[in-house]
Amino acid sequence: ASPDDLRVLNNRRVLVVDDQEDTRVLLRNLLQNHKVHVETASSASEALQALQNTNFDALVSDIGMPGEDGYSLIQKLRAGNSSNKTIPAVAFSAFAREEDRQRALHVGFTDYQSKPISPREFVHALTRLFSRQ
Repeated sequence: ASPDDLRVLNNRRVLVVDDQEDTRVLLRNLLQNHKVHVETASSASEALQALQNTNFDALVSDIGMPGEDGYSLIQKLRAGNSSNKTIPAVAFSAFAREEDRQRALHVGFTDYQSKPISPREFVHALTRLFSRQ
């Protein structure tokens, strides 16, 4: 993406959800390098609490988390009454089959990225997401 394309990321608020701290730190640092305001959550319940209290421009969530997974998180968000109910949401997962991608999109995610995440492709995905709004 060109510098002009990347400007769409400036000052966006993004919630990153992953049970792995190293992934949360990686994505937070990557996004902050593009002037994105990032909050993180380590579980679906923590994410739902944050989504209830803060307006975000996008949600980025892992699918495979212990207890409640990303599928459950997006279904609860879409079915709820939070102001974030309709925000764009990017799923990411080590499950990289086409069926996994289709399931994520079917349950309410806007986009799907497979792990390991390519930082460049991840930033491009968010840029496309915000450019469509």
